[in-house]
Amino acid sequence: MERAGEKLKQVRERLQLTYRDVEQASQRLAARLGNGEFAIRLSRLADIENKDTAPTIYRLFTLCAIYRLEFEEVISWYGAPLDRLASEALHIGLPQTHALHFQPEGTALAPPPEVEIDLSKTTFLSHLVRSWGRMPLRFLSGLDLRRYRYGLIGTEDCSMQPVLHPGSLVLIDERARIASGGWTNEYDRPIYFFEHREGYICGWCDLAGDRLVVLPHPASHRKPSVYRYPAEIDLLGQVIGVAMLLDSGRRRFARQSTIPAASPGP
Repeated sequence: MERAGEKLKQVRERLQLTYRDVEQASQRLAARLGNGEFAIRLSRLADIENKDTAPTIYRLFTLCAIYRLEFEEVISWYGAPLDRLASEALHIGLPQTHALHFQPEGTALAPPPEVEIDLSKTTFLSHLVRSWGRMPLRFLSGLDLRRYRYGLIGTEDCSMQPVLHPGSLVLIDERARIASGGWTNEYDRPIYFFEHREGYICGWCDLAGDRLVVLPHPASHRKPSVYRYPAEIDLLGQVIGVAMLLDSGRRRFARQSTIPAASPGP
């Protein structure tokens, strides 16, 4: 496989730039940005090209600017696959519920655009999931996912189980507002995603004046959380979609719901 430094060298030579040209251009860029870290000396450029020395993030930015290269592509030359960033994040389970700050387009959360799924029909998707290797939130056809955010229910967060299992990936509509009624059962009732001083929380809620009560599912045996709204907690949006593993959720719920057998009497 061709070295990253060799690729950068080929681009520089194709543009007919000398080491001195790159050094001077980098110095002007560093001056405009007010940070000397963006400057690249001749000896450092030689090391990057010939010794495959990895540039700092500042010098990599400079080279991309001078050579007209995509930052993400050059990072991949050094073995960091940005297209797998979101999917790798989902493989790292975190105990606390949190928001995901990946953009759906151009990242691992977005499958190929040519894939069309008819949600009116039952479909076998195993081959698609294997080819994507990613969480399939794009199943929500017809939605412009650029307008939405993502959250991940913590692996230790059972507050909305069995409606939302620990480890669930959720789609959040930022335009939603807290509703005061209009649902007939627990599956119709809106679930909201909030950010507070200590992290994130997901659940049903009741709002009366500035008093917000975030309600867990009764089966979770968790207590409601009370906040002053919006002074102590911010609404990120309403959960409108979810991708979760049902089997792992049932196992976890079964373990936590097990009641120890009573000791036999004398």
